[in-house]
Amino acid sequence: MEAAFDAVMLIGFGGPTRPDEIRPFLDNVLRGRPVSPARLEAVVAHYDRIGGRSPYNELTLGQAAALGRELAGAGIAIPVAVGMRNWSPYFIDTLAALERAGARRVLGFIMSAFQCEASWQRYQQAVADARARLGSSAPEVEYVAPWSDDALFIEAAAARLADAVAMIAPAARRDAQVIFTAHSIPVAMAAQSPYVDQLTDAARRVATALAIENWTIAFQSRSGDPREPWLEPDIRDALRAVRSRDAIVMPLGFLCDHVEVLYDLDIEAAEIARVAGLRMIRAATVGDHPAFIRMMATVVRRRLEGGAGR
Repeated sequence: MEAAFDAVMLIGFGGPTRPDEIRPFLDNVLRGRPVSPARLEAVVAHYDRIGGRSPYNELTLGQAAALGRELAGAGIAIPVAVGMRNWSPYFIDTLAALERAGARRVLGFIMSAFQCEASWQRYQQAVADARARLGSSAPEVEYVAPWSDDALFIEAAAARLADAVAMIAPAARRDAQVIFTAHSIPVAMAAQSPYVDQLTDAARRVATALAIENWTIAFQSRSGDPREPWLEPDIRDALRAVRSRDAIVMPLGFLCDHVEVLYDLDIEAAEIARVAGLRMIRAATVGDHPAFIRMMATVVRRRLEGGAGR
């Protein structure tokens, strides 16, 4: 079939791939914002604890490859590229490569399930800035519609959560506390976006799919000015409040593993749970789950065929 676009670009955050990239990467993330040296070194130490690198880039590239295969299986031969905001491959480099390959219209897929200024608009602005730097010959970029309520995304998340639930003895599963997490954002930002509503709706759908009644939502990985209110409860406080023996943490707001999952949950939150006498099980991110890849392909295919992307 003939597609309305010349390429698909997955749009992501980016991450350092080896130890000497950590500080330059963090400089990109901060972009001149004042952060204390102690806080910066603490974040460097987090990366050190997870192996001196983030798997984010390779996992996102893997998702892109899987999406390309899924589209090809549906008879759609179209390049699927990856562009990152904070590390290579940067948006400008990916768009330049697509331009050299003859692309004129690119369909962007933002790798974030829930919408706010930081998770969607900031990426769109960075892509627009990259296009402006490339000039008038830069490919146009349009975006798929929000997809947090897509049945296949819910199916993938439910499957990951079911795998975690299965690690608990059957007699104890009903009492286990399920905690869905997403990145905390400033309360003022949340008030101007559907972020919390989308997260809550998706969590409810996943819990309903598995007939889970004992669930709640928490936030994690907050940063920025400590005087500014951010979304709560923090995952650490949520774990301290658990009264059952088992807690399952489902990082619903993260599409693959990176420092917020591998350190903030697997190390920091896990230690909080240990001290509190909890058995904490961390469910996997949707990652390359076949249902999630099918969801991406379905959303993309509909848009390529001239629909709204949903």
